Amino acid sequence: MPGLCRDCLTHLTNERRCTACGSPRIKSHPELFDLSIAHMDCDAFYASVEKRDNPELADKPVIIGGGKRGVVSTACYVARIRGVRSAMPMFKALQLCPDAVVIKPRMSVYAQVSRDIRAMMDELTPVVEPLSLDEAFMDLSGTERLHGAPPAAMLARLVKRMKDELGVTGSIGLSHNKFLAKVASDLDKPRGFSVIGKAETAEFLNDKPVRLIWGIGPAAQESLDRAGIRTFNDLLRWDQEALTARFGSMGYRLWHLARGQDKRRVSAHEPMKSISNETTFFEDTANIEVLDGHLWRMALKVSDRAKAKDLAGRVVTLKLKKANHKVLTRRVSLRDATQIADRIYRTAKGLFDQVGDQGPYRLLGCGLSDLCPADQADISGDLLDPDAVRRSQAERATDQIRQRFGPEAIVKGRALR
Repeated sequence: MPGLCRDCLTHLTNERRCTACGSPRIKSHPELFDLSIAHMDCDAFYASVEKRDNPELADKPVIIGGGKRGVVSTACYVARIRGVRSAMPMFKALQLCPDAVVIKPRMSVYAQVSRDIRAMMDELTPVVEPLSLDEAFMDLSGTERLHGAPPAAMLARLVKRMKDELGVTGSIGLSHNKFLAKVASDLDKPRGFSVIGKAETAEFLNDKPVRLIWGIGPAAQESLDRAGIRTFNDLLRWDQEALTARFGSMGYRLWHLARGQDKRRVSAHEPMKSISNETTFFEDTANIEVLDGHLWRMALKVSDRAKAKDLAGRVVTLKLKKANHKVLTRRVSLRDATQIADRIYRTAKGLFDQVGDQGPYRLLGCGLSDLCPADQADISGDLLDPDAVRRSQAERATDQIRQRFGPEAIVKGRALR
């Protein structure tokens, strides 16, 4: 059976340890050198960057997120052992892991590391489809002649470079389509390298829960439960027409995924459609000052992400969820695109004022869409606000200070609300 040492990249056959370096980190699989569709997922990305930049955090539980009323963005694996998970309310995370070190996200830093990883991927193949800052699909079909090595070896080299040069780790899923590659990347985290071959697809999926499918959330799972569908084997009992009649387009997709079929291509040109940030409050609130402070911080995060990706947006969106779970969404198109936090905030604040006093609210969100390159942003200025240019210049100067001395080096008063 073909094998590969993940430490020194030596090709092996039926070995449990590398004959070159002695490492036990051997990946063996009958189809190891025949597959070319991969999914790379960084391991606890934000937390890994923070531990890289502060070695004193190496063995400590680290949570990336907001205050006690916020939610967890990322938790390191030490914290995950204690039960902490992404999107968990911060108060619950701290109950499970009271000794955790809580760090506010540094999106500009994470975005730079993401760009460095993307550059490494681009050296392997021109067909890279990013899903977020910390994960992407890759199609390495036809690259063996270029690199003089099969895709599996190049993927092992990629995560080794990430660790050696950037100080972050990632897990690889390798298979014959996107669905199975993404499933594989989550099988052996952290620092995993999992393979699902064509010959084993049916056997692998047979008894697995359908929640393994990316996009099957609680509501979809509840609908499937009512139909008696909990595993892939349950799905196989349904014919395509019945599934489609019951679940619409999702049923058609489920019929194919139950058989390990996924014809979607890895697309290198899938544009980012929006940039957004939202938070769910621990307690519903109608306090205008508290909501205004959150709205500014969200606008700043959206702005930071847009600047990190050299993007701007022409549409600003405000999202509110009331105590009864009713969602209010308001959006407005700008005269020209922006990536300036001040302008995003003032536009979202105007939308909030239009909604009026309909609180209390349990969720607040702010977003930017209809995206375009940053060089098309903030061209004409705001004729109704002559101070806008001055505030924009001040914000650019503030960005430079934050970049050099950290995100807390300079803070607006409204951010402290």
